[in-house]
Amino acid sequence: MNIEDIEITTEKERGIRQKLVEWCKTHLTDKQFTLILSFFVGLFAAIAAFILHWIIKQIELLLTEGFDKDNLNLLYLVYPVIGIYLTSLFVRHIVKDNISHGITRILYAISGNRSKLKGHNCWSSVIASAITIGFGGSVGAEAPIVLTGSAIGSNLGQMFKMDNKTLMLLVGCGAAAAIAGVFKAPIAGLVFTLEVLMIDLTMASLLPILISGVTATCFTYIFSNGDSLFRFHLDGTWMMERVPAYILLGVFGGIISLYFIRTMNACEGIFGRLKERPYARLMLGGVLLSTLILFFPSLYGEGYSSINILLNGKTEADWETILNNSMFAGHGNMLILYIIMVLFTKVVATSATNGGGGCGGTFAPSLFMGAFGGFLFARVWNMHGIGVYIPEKNFVMLGMAAVMAGVMHAPLTGIFLIAEITGGYQQFIPLMIVCICSYLTIIIFEPHGIYGMRLAREGKLITHHTDHAALTLMSLDSVIDRHFTSVRPDTELGMLIHSISKSRTDLLPVLDKDNNFMGEIDISKLRHIVFRTELYHKFKVAQLMSQPPCKLGVNDSMRKIMKQFEKTNAMMLPVMDNDNRLIGYVNRIHLYGVYRQIVADLSAE
Repeated sequence: MNIEDIEITTEKERGIRQKLVEWCKTHLTDKQFTLILSFFVGLFAAIAAFILHWIIKQIELLLTEGFDKDNLNLLYLVYPVIGIYLTSLFVRHIVKDNISHGITRILYAISGNRSKLKGHNCWSSVIASAITIGFGGSVGAEAPIVLTGSAIGSNLGQMFKMDNKTLMLLVGCGAAAAIAGVFKAPIAGLVFTLEVLMIDLTMASLLPILISGVTATCFTYIFSNGDSLFRFHLDGTWMMERVPAYILLGVFGGIISLYFIRTMNACEGIFGRLKERPYARLMLGGVLLSTLILFFPSLYGEGYSSINILLNGKTEADWETILNNSMFAGHGNMLILYIIMVLFTKVVATSATNGGGGCGGTFAPSLFMGAFGGFLFARVWNMHGIGVYIPEKNFVMLGMAAVMAGVMHAPLTGIFLIAEITGGYQQFIPLMIVCICSYLTIIIFEPHGIYGMRLAREGKLITHHTDHAALTLMSLDSVIDRHFTSVRPDTELGMLIHSISKSRTDLLPVLDKDNNFMGEIDISKLRHIVFRTELYHKFKVAQLMSQPPCKLGVNDSMRKIMKQFEKTNAMMLPVMDNDNRLIGYVNRIHLYGVYRQIVADLSAE
């Protein structure tokens, strides 16, 4: 096929797509079409989740076939490093874009790029995370698949030329569908979009998100079996006498969450300093990860098998199987020490995996640390007889919810996700207690969750506060008027009159020969001399210009720009780049018009 054939094919595809768009707009309302798109978002997200887990399993089977799982094989130490290296090569040479921090990338797209995600995000994270996790990287598949689902929603919306508000909704549908597909938890997917992506659940958005989540869940059941992600059988019902233990577990979960966030940020800072030295990052991450896996084999891969051991153990012998393949094997009296060490090192192993060049999320690590933290809490409580007996397996489940709620600042997600993936619906009240206590503990130290903290530092985090959300969604670039008529400081009044006649605004910027901003001419202040021809050669622009009430910077936030207009009561303000060169003007009327439109869109049903 030559270039001409490719161009013809592309034109045909564009023609077909255009006809489809026109047919849909003619025969369907916007709401009906959005519901149809939400169904396909759910379907494609479920397919992506299935493909991701299928690839991971195939890689694991290929690498470990014939291994004795009861003994540590040295290849288990080498595989994660190979996976990180292959992933880094794939990202660097094929994707050629940063795909780490998947959920944070979604938040960036919503706040700063009008919910537009790149086309490669529909598949690149699937392949990268499959390689990383399949080879044993100590991360989760959830955040990459959430990015994939959101990218599917975004690109479907862009394909059919949907407006920005619908595009944001489809991004939320993709995220909800991804959570629902991975965990078979549609309600958790719904509340995830509310708490983490900050998409408001109006009646107009509730139904599409539910359709995507339920569709993804149903197709996931079709593709796989009907079992929950974790096997769990409740050990007794909840008791009022255990409420103090639930409260303390929630506080403990909040402390673990704080450790998780702070340690991950510290590790990312270390690896960030090696950004331009990929092989040094690989060496540091690989050596660190392999060493940790050597001492604590539970850190290999997602760690869901270890969680299931803690969730389903009934006797000491059952729980001690978690020590297999480690130097602690056969020493049941060291179980608590092993649990503590794994709890402390999991976040380091996750950071080493991603920092070294791998691709994975923090969903699974937070569940992992919550499970180990819940077991540790219950075991210490029972060993020392602090209060009434508390079942270890129940507190493993509650610990998972507590840490997830704290790490993501999403108590509702923690409650519903753990209830859905474990089938522990009878533990709703304990789940609510531990998640609320964990959240109240973590916000004392960290006002934002792990996904939103980077955007919060830049003032770009979307929240449910309508005014703040509207200002975050506005971009300075969209309100700048770059068409202006400038004059030189040595221009005479007579020539200035000609420039005034060409200008579309009442302000003319004064620029020197190097285009540096010197001041501005306010036409309203020249009425007393503009018609006096005898003065045309006596005054120059430098004598007539004035300074603006203030200057706006190209990197200023919209909140700061709004405050400057309120403070100065100006109608127009200049926008300068970092070299004091004029970019354009912001008109107060246009600025407030855009703001009012975004508020109306956010408030509309």
